[in-house]
Amino acid sequence: MTTTTTAAQEQEQDSGAGPGLTARLEGLQRLVDLGSGRIDPGLLADTAALLERAGQRLGLSGEHTVVTLAGGTGSGKSSLFNAICGLNLSPVGVRRPMTSKAHACVWGLDGAGPLLDWLDVDKRHRYARAGALEPDGSGGPAGSLQGLVLIDLPDHDSIAEMHRAEVDRFVSVADLLVWVVDPQKYADAALHRDYIVPYARHAGVTVIVLNQVDRLQPEEVGDCVSDLRRLLEAEGLAEPRIVTTSTVVDGGIADLRAVLVETVAARRARIERLSADVDRLVGRFAGYAAAAEPPAMIGERRAAELVDALTDAAGVPAVAEAMESAYELRAEDYVGWPVARLAARLRSDPLRKMRLTELREELRGAFTGPVGAQQGDVDTALHGVTDEVTAGLPEDWARAVRAASRSHAADLPEALGDSLKDVLPEFNQVPRWWWLIKTWQYFLVLVSVLSLVWIALLVAYGVAGLSDDPPALVGDAGLIPYVAVLLGCVLGMGALTSSACRNVVALSSARHGERMEEQMRERIAEVAEERVLYPVADELRTYARFRDEANALLNDA
Repeated sequence: MTTTTTAAQEQEQDSGAGPGLTARLEGLQRLVDLGSGRIDPGLLADTAALLERAGQRLGLSGEHTVVTLAGGTGSGKSSLFNAICGLNLSPVGVRRPMTSKAHACVWGLDGAGPLLDWLDVDKRHRYARAGALEPDGSGGPAGSLQGLVLIDLPDHDSIAEMHRAEVDRFVSVADLLVWVVDPQKYADAALHRDYIVPYARHAGVTVIVLNQVDRLQPEEVGDCVSDLRRLLEAEGLAEPRIVTTSTVVDGGIADLRAVLVETVAARRARIERLSADVDRLVGRFAGYAAAAEPPAMIGERRAAELVDALTDAAGVPAVAEAMESAYELRAEDYVGWPVARLAARLRSDPLRKMRLTELREELRGAFTGPVGAQQGDVDTALHGVTDEVTAGLPEDWARAVRAASRSHAADLPEALGDSLKDVLPEFNQVPRWWWLIKTWQYFLVLVSVLSLVWIALLVAYGVAGLSDDPPALVGDAGLIPYVAVLLGCVLGMGALTSSACRNVVALSSARHGERMEEQMRERIAEVAEERVLYPVADELRTYARFRDEANALLNDA
């Protein structure tokens, strides 16, 4: 692009042109970069081809102007070519076709070689003219054609496909297009359908030559030109330049030579041609840039709905509820009254015990295994997430934004699982107060056991008289009621402690579940931002830049 920039800037500085061609070519390059993989690949390919062609043409001789003479069979373009050159260089005849290869005549060879190589003109059909001034066809000087590269093309309506391809190739790269028509076939449908209409935007670099006017009466020439002008304007060629010529009349090509002299002297044709190419191509981008300002990101309400849906898809409420149950079961091992647990085990049947154990292990293991969401649930959560932001976008960009929202859909289940596992606490972590309660409960159990032993000794020694001189603490049967009261108090204290702790655990487990659910939701929100919201926002920013670039180019067109 450096060569393109430098060459175009030099031309623009010389002429004081309006919107710079360089800036417009750079704008087109940005459109290609931004639209790649998002909009019509055919349009992007055509744009890339134009950028390449522009860079190549602007990197070649700016002192030369490439002018093509194109037309149908019998229009006399080869005769015009020879008349302008002053030599019989191109074959002339009436059989179809006559010219089979492009012929080139160059005024000023310095720097023209690389240009002719780029045009792919066969070296056998390259000719050169020298001299500052050339005759105007009537014997007098008319100006210099220095820098002119005149190309005589095969017939555009040739029955040979390769001739048509040759015409199409040169028409796409010439600096000035000269279409030669004759009075009988100036309304030729093939010419107008395939070239005039598609290149209607190139009016500034198009000249229509009505040749062989010597076949008309003087009063008929004006009528023929008027009808041709009307036809061209109806086809979109604004203010068409029409020149009448005849190669058999003295001075019959003077007007055409004057146009060529003026064009060569201005050295603006290649810039104007490329500008016309840009204008023609930029119009095709109009459908990909909506007038309305695009949104910057998905709205807060819709983002919250997405987080809610992903939260449900990941099963967060069920996980939080299971955590509460596991928290309570885990707490029972620490704050429950051991005596009551022992009694419950003695009363429970084996089947109930097995089910309880299975449930306990399932709840305990729920947080140590993999946690994730099903792909179908994730796809459901993503459905319609971009409906609001794509409502006013062109369909191609709306499709690109929707694709961005699903760009990480395949790895979202695993990402959600990983985010939840990072939040879940280690199962072997227990609050300190549980250990204090457990220590207290087992102390009470110890006191209860000691109380039972004491009562047993009192019965043995104080009641049964197993010893004649027992210690006072085990020999006085009157202590039995007091020790029994102590045992009852200890057992009641243990049961009361267990009941109070269960109430505290129930409240703590609810708060614990709510806290964990909130933390899991926060992590899911982070995943949603990273894997869904940010890609959509990036795509919307890309579209906004594309829209600004396209509108800027459209406004300059």
